[in-house]
Amino acid sequence: MELNGAAAIVSGGASGLGEATARELAAHGAKVVIADLNEERGKAIADEIGAVFVKCDVSDEEQVQAAVDTAASTGAPLRFVVNSAGIGWATRTVNRDGTPHDLASYRKVIDVNLIGTFNLMRIGAAAIGKTDPVNEDGARGVIINTASVAALEGQVGQVAYSASKGGIVGMTVPAARDLSVIGVRVNTICPGIIDTPIYGFAPNAEEFKAKLVAPVVFPKRMGRPAEFAHLVRMLIENDYINAEIIRLDGGIRFQPK
Repeated sequence: MELNGAAAIVSGGASGLGEATARELAAHGAKVVIADLNEERGKAIADEIGAVFVKCDVSDEEQVQAAVDTAASTGAPLRFVVNSAGIGWATRTVNRDGTPHDLASYRKVIDVNLIGTFNLMRIGAAAIGKTDPVNEDGARGVIINTASVAALEGQVGQVAYSASKGGIVGMTVPAARDLSVIGVRVNTICPGIIDTPIYGFAPNAEEFKAKLVAPVVFPKRMGRPAEFAHLVRMLIENDYINAEIIRLDGGIRFQPK
């Protein structure tokens, strides 16, 4: 599908993978709506790339509806939804001191990563479905969700995170089948180790990054947010890619820890 002249909503668009995606789509002519909780950063990016910022908690139905309504009222037809908002968490199912995993934190990760993704997907798809088809196939739009290789090879302490990302993987095919009736394709990207700001806060950040890169097959480095964003654009522009779960990981296979 053609990006130029269409609207796109990107959750988590104020940082990391979402920011790179917002920049990529805007650079190719899309009217981008950045949906994120970080108002200061989100507005700054929106101003820089000619986008619109909406403060949004993806797990909140009313806030997501408001963000989608904003995207649908930009003057360009809403055709693209990119779900890249999410949070990480690391706790063992039973900790070394014998205490069980905190249930509230598990629920929080599921609520943001999995339910938040479904929330924007369902509301965004309903809005896309109201637009006119763009071609003889009846295509109206594309939804791209972000999971993780942790959905497939979760490490020690990733039970909540892996469950949330595995849920995203699991709903890819049925969602694509559901939304085929309104001409919407659904694909999911499973990134590996991508060099986003989350890895740069620790005093020993470079040493930590080197350890993360060790199991990557080739190229022997962390992935770049721009490579994720490029894949998003490719999945939008190639009309025959649908219901796919695509690894973006340099061939990494996670060890237990």
